[in-house]
Amino acid sequence: MAQITIEHHGKVTLFTINRPARKNAICKDTALELQAGFAEFDASEQRVAVITGAGNDAFSSGADVSNLPELWRCIPGSGFTTDKPIIAATAGWVVGGAMVLTMMCDLIVAAENTRFSYPEARLGFTGGMIAGLAARIPHKAAMDLMLLGRIMDAQRAYGIGLVSDVVPTGKQLEVAMEQAQTLAASAPLVLTTIKRFVNQHVLPKSPAEAMSETLRQLNVVRESADIKEGMDAFREKRAPVYTGR
Repeated sequence: MAQITIEHHGKVTLFTINRPARKNAICKDTALELQAGFAEFDASEQRVAVITGAGNDAFSSGADVSNLPELWRCIPGSGFTTDKPIIAATAGWVVGGAMVLTMMCDLIVAAENTRFSYPEARLGFTGGMIAGLAARIPHKAAMDLMLLGRIMDAQRAYGIGLVSDVVPTGKQLEVAMEQAQTLAASAPLVLTTIKRFVNQHVLPKSPAEAMSETLRQLNVVRESADIKEGMDAFREKRAPVYTGR
């Protein structure tokens, strides 16, 4: 069963994490489906992406501890890259790795009931990418959230610049889609140029972000048809026929 749904609304692609019974926790398949879906989005003629979670209880409760994902795979700028705008529409809980996912989006439309939480210091684990939060909001506010793990509500997140809009609960997707349609009608070369300049030359990258970019590039080789062909050819004592895929 698919862990996400993908819909096309004109030039806007809508991704929905569709695991409400698990508070939209991201399992191994969820991360892989998001990575593949966004790669397809980037290669397509679509211009803007919106990502949300099913229902209003949780955008996502983070990694599914019963089926741990390689979470970096579904993080923008790490598991996939695109110069096209991405908007997150959040409601309810945004926890752990899901917070990393949203912070790496270009805009966040948060429902009033949105609550951000990064409890990893109490759980004994971190992937490290959350460190990039300190490049996006004031340093002490970021350290409070990362070290103390205190819950941040939507109004506080808006006040420090983590989210771009706060709207009534249940309206977050509608508003995000309206903004996406506005972007889709704008000059795509301008949007992608601005985003590329910001991501490549303005925002610093955390060590974990840099490492995940390396992993993504290496995985292109590790998961290719060429590596299988090379191994098969070696075992069969013949010359390999590579396709570059």
